[in-house]
Amino acid sequence: MSNVIQTSNIAIQRSGERAFFDHGWLQTYHSFSFAGYYDPRNQNWGALRVFNDDTVAPGKGFGTHPHRDMEILTYVLEGELEHKDSMGNIGVVRPGGVQYLSAGTGIAHSEYNHSAEHPVHFVQMWVMPHAAGLKPRYGQVDFTVADRLNRWLPIASGRADVASPIAIWQDAAAYVARLEGTTLTHDVAASRYAYLFVGSGSATLNGETLGAGDAARIVGPIELSVSGSDAEIVLWDVPGL
Repeated sequence: MSNVIQTSNIAIQRSGERAFFDHGWLQTYHSFSFAGYYDPRNQNWGALRVFNDDTVAPGKGFGTHPHRDMEILTYVLEGELEHKDSMGNIGVVRPGGVQYLSAGTGIAHSEYNHSAEHPVHFVQMWVMPHAAGLKPRYGQVDFTVADRLNRWLPIASGRADVASPIAIWQDAAAYVARLEGTTLTHDVAASRYAYLFVGSGSATLNGETLGAGDAARIVGPIELSVSGSDAEIVLWDVPGL
């Protein structure tokens, strides 16, 4: 987390300060230690273990590979992402859509760009579950722009006070918002952590300007004030570990 701007309860990490790997067919930014990037000081943010910002070339993708004991959420920003797994699930996730995989005792899946002409841009996020050895499960939900326009849309939650169509095995909640000239607030309680990411456009968080790919790591208690123009925002509220 070198060059991270720290202001009170908020630490800002700029897009270019993330670990970046260009594999030709895949351009990927890692916000936390992942695969070939390891930093013992940057393993997770509370229960949020992985936040990868991926762009996959047309017709390319990740071959079948296993996961276990992790809550995996994929949110598509642009393009179409195709999913297949060992439980027989097949689906195509489009912009605004969410794919959920609770790996539990073990599951194998593949992810490919469904288009032969256009890249697909998505963020994949892993949250550590509250227990190991849970039963694997999969889900996909398609949302419209209207669902998240100028409001926080809960896309996944394991919190009793936050309703969402996708349930996860952790006391955490993920929200998305499309900001077009409005301001949203969110209270981060004491002892909780939050992670805010700008997928596209520009936003202002408590007076700090953020561009596409920028993120903020937040420690409660604090009230967040987020405004933006043509901005796609992802927000996690997670417990500490």
